[in-house]
Amino acid sequence: MSQPHTNCEGEDLFGDETGLEVKYKTLTWWQAGMIMIAETISLGILALPKVLATLGLFPGIAVIIGVGVLTTYTGLVIGEFKRRYAQTHSMADAGRILWGRTGCEILGAAQLIFFIFIMASHILTFSIMVSVLTGYSGCTVLFSVAGGLLSIVFTIPRRLESLSFLSSISFASVLGAVFVSMVGASFNKTSPIQTSLPPTFHDIVVAIANVVFAYAGHVAFFAFFSELRDVKDYPRALALLQVSEVTLYTVTAIVLYLLVGKDIASPSLNSVSPLFRKISYGIAIPTIVIAGVVNAHVAVKSIYLRMFHGSNAMHSRSFGAISLWIAVCATLWFLAWVVAESIPVFNDILGLTSSLFASWFTFSLPGVFWLYLNVPGRPLSWKQTILIGFNCINVINGLVILGCTHLSDPSKAISVKTPFEGGSRVQINHDYCLGN
Repeated sequence: MSQPHTNCEGEDLFGDETGLEVKYKTLTWWQAGMIMIAETISLGILALPKVLATLGLFPGIAVIIGVGVLTTYTGLVIGEFKRRYAQTHSMADAGRILWGRTGCEILGAAQLIFFIFIMASHILTFSIMVSVLTGYSGCTVLFSVAGGLLSIVFTIPRRLESLSFLSSISFASVLGAVFVSMVGASFNKTSPIQTSLPPTFHDIVVAIANVVFAYAGHVAFFAFFSELRDVKDYPRALALLQVSEVTLYTVTAIVLYLLVGKDIASPSLNSVSPLFRKISYGIAIPTIVIAGVVNAHVAVKSIYLRMFHGSNAMHSRSFGAISLWIAVCATLWFLAWVVAESIPVFNDILGLTSSLFASWFTFSLPGVFWLYLNVPGRPLSWKQTILIGFNCINVINGLVILGCTHLSDPSKAISVKTPFEGGSRVQINHDYCLGN
C-alpha cells in the first residue's frame, strides 16, 4: 500500500452548498457533540450497575473506563479517515474505498440492519414506557404504533442541525432519569443477604458486551462529521461525547451499585419502587424517542444520499425531494415496528445483532481504517510498528467480542411469534441492554 497523501481525496457528497436552498454542513462542534450524545447515551446506561455486580466494583470500573479510552481512539481514527476521504458519509462509503462495490454493499446492508434494530428497540422501549405509566399490561400494539408515528414526525427534518436542540433535551432527560433512579435506589431497602450466584462465563461476557454496546455510536460518526461546518472540528465534538460518556457511565454505575448491592437488576429501574420507576420513565420520554430518531435520521440519509448522488435535488425544498425523504422515513420506521412486534425474544436478538455489528463498527473497522491510512509499502519505524500492533489488536477485539457473545450461551433459541399479536411488554429484565 502506498504512503497516504496529506491532502483530502474524493469529493464531498454535499458538494459546494453556496446559494443552495438546503445546506447540510451547518453543525458547530458542540451541536455535533450533543447529537452524538443523544445517539449514544440513553436508557442503556441503567444496565451498567449490573456490570459492577457481575465483574466486581474495581474490575467493572476498569472495564467501563478502559472501553471508553479505546472507543475514543477508534472515534479519532474514523474522523481521520473522513478527513482523508471526504466522500465518506457512511460505513458503506468506507467499504467502497476499502473493498470496492462488494465492501460497499456488505457494510451498507450491515449498517442498515443495525439501525433498524436500534430503531425497533426504541419502539419497544416506548411501548414498555407507556405500559409502565398507564399500568396497562394487555395488548400494547397501539402503544408501539403511537411510538412509531411520533418517531416518524421527528425524523422529517432533513438536516442534523434541526436535531441539535432536541438532542440537548434528550441529554437532560437521561440525566433526570438517572438522578431519579438514584433517589429511588436510596429508598430501596436492600437485604443484608445477597442472593446473587457467582457469575458464569455467559454473565461475564454479557457484562463486558453491555459496556461495549453503551459506547457503540461509531456506526453514525461519518454522518455526524460530514455535516460539520469544518470537519477539522471533529476531535472537539468527539471529546464532548466521550467525556460525557465516561463520566456519566462511571458515576451512575458506582452510585447505583453501592446503593443497591450485588442483587441490582438490569436495567436498574427494576430495582426501584413502582413509583420511582414511573417517574423515571416519564422523565425519560424525550431520550426514548430522540435517541431512536437520531439513528433513524442517519439511516434515512444514507439511502437518500445514494438516491440523489450527483444531483442537487437533495438541496431543494421541492415536493419531490421532501416526499421522498418522508417515504424513506416511513418505510424504515415501519420495518422497525414489524421487527419490534414480531419477535418475542427481541432483546436476545438485539444482543446478538449488536454483537455482530457493534463490535465491528466500534473496534475492528476503525483498526482496518488506520492500517489502510498508515501502513506504507516500505520499512517501518518502531512507533509505526507499535501502532500497527495496537490496531491489529483492535481488529481482534471486535472478533473476540463477536465470538464470545455468540458462543457464551448457545442454548438460547430464536423463535418468531405470530406477527402483531397482543401481549404485555412490561417485563424488561434482560441480559443485553443497548446503550443507544
